[in-house]
Amino acid sequence: RRTPSKASTRPPPPPAGFLSAMGDYTIRISTSLIEQLARDDEKQVKRRTRKPKPRKVVEQPEEPQDNGRELPTEPKGSPAPVLPFPPPMYLPVAPAPPPPPPVIQEVEAIRAVVVESEKVLEKLQKKEATMREELTKRAKELHDKEFKLPYQNPSPCTDERAGCAECYRSNVQDPLKCAEAVKRFEACVRMARRGGTTMGAAQ
Repeated sequence: RRTPSKASTRPPPPPAGFLSAMGDYTIRISTSLIEQLARDDEKQVKRRTRKPKPRKVVEQPEEPQDNGRELPTEPKGSPAPVLPFPPPMYLPVAPAPPPPPPVIQEVEAIRAVVVESEKVLEKLQKKEATMREELTKRAKELHDKEFKLPYQNPSPCTDERAGCAECYRSNVQDPLKCAEAVKRFEACVRMARRGGTTMGAAQ
């Protein structure tokens, strides 16, 4: 079987029922086979002369016109938002535990002793003030009686009087120490009064 050549160089197809004798063999070519071969040749020619398809042009979107308004631009590469710190929490402060009972009892006992001591001191101060007033009053009475005697020695009980005055000056804060000096002065005045009375009666 012969291979058909290209459409441009191939001779016109033989009529239907064309017989070709080659030696002892006879080849019969039908009309339909010839038409099919012709169509195949035309397809091959079309494939060779096919024009390249035009590339599709990607249309870029039109940029919006500037109408005088500035559109907000998205920030590029904005950092991750930083979460705010939570507000501080204030916990209630627990009260201090009370001291053990033995310590409280000991403190109360000491406090009671201090209060009692203050009361005793106050009583002693009042008693001292009372005794001081009495001693001063008695000394004044003795002094007044000395000048009311009918007959007075020009200088009766001078030493006792001076000793009593000196004792009072030395013991201003504690005049009770001068009790003995006052007694001596009082005895001297009494003796002087008796002596003066006796002398007046003799005269």
